[in-house]
Amino acid sequence: MCELLGFTSAKSVDISDYLRTFFSHSDKNPHGWGMMYEADRREILKEAVSAEDSTFLSDVIDYMPPQKTALAHIRFATVGTISERNCHPFTGTDISGREWTLIHNGTIFNGRHNHRYSAVQSGDTDSERFFLSLLDNMNEHIARSVPNERERFEIVNHFIAENAPRNKLNLMIYDGELLYVHKNLKNTLCFKRLEDGIIFATKPLDDGAWIPFPMAQVIAYKHGREVHRGDRHKGTFVPTLEYITAMDAMYI
Repeated sequence: MCELLGFTSAKSVDISDYLRTFFSHSDKNPHGWGMMYEADRREILKEAVSAEDSTFLSDVIDYMPPQKTALAHIRFATVGTISERNCHPFTGTDISGREWTLIHNGTIFNGRHNHRYSAVQSGDTDSERFFLSLLDNMNEHIARSVPNERERFEIVNHFIAENAPRNKLNLMIYDGELLYVHKNLKNTLCFKRLEDGIIFATKPLDDGAWIPFPMAQVIAYKHGREVHRGDRHKGTFVPTLEYITAMDAMYI
């Protein structure tokens, strides 16, 4: 199972200790790492090696300036080969010029994007296909009228709720303003409130008060505060015996 980290804040905050702890989990997620952070501009870094084997990740964290928004991912490959093009985050720009970034922990079992985008994606993961489908869906709306913030949230919320049934969709999406967070598998995402922001992670990263993230509900954050919340949907992912057996076999 991959792991996710997301951060949003009203003020720049040093999150280096959280990142170091997060990337230390790469012993169980050895197939790649990736990160989105902001320096002079938005940066995307990723490698198809275990984070603990990276020759430069430690230096990046040491010299990283305090952040207002960040995403990080460590990969356990279930779909797609072990290669940099399959590492998260995935990023792309819609037809209005807005840049989108996604990290995903899960598997897409059911969805038209599973086949439609195979010929055009850079790698061969279901996560990238899902991301390309999201961008196309957003572009269809933009072609009619560029959505405002609330309308963007409704588009993303509807897309995730529509695709959640039968799919494991623990994910975070950043559109340059809003950080969208969603989980539909129990005990797989939590958050901790900080003085000026909020941090999300698949597993707690210290001994502080980590709260389970709500199930089957898209929530969007801006500057460390919740700004939009979708209705609870019925797309909770319930692992089958075959899924559990397959996951157990991968970790042996």
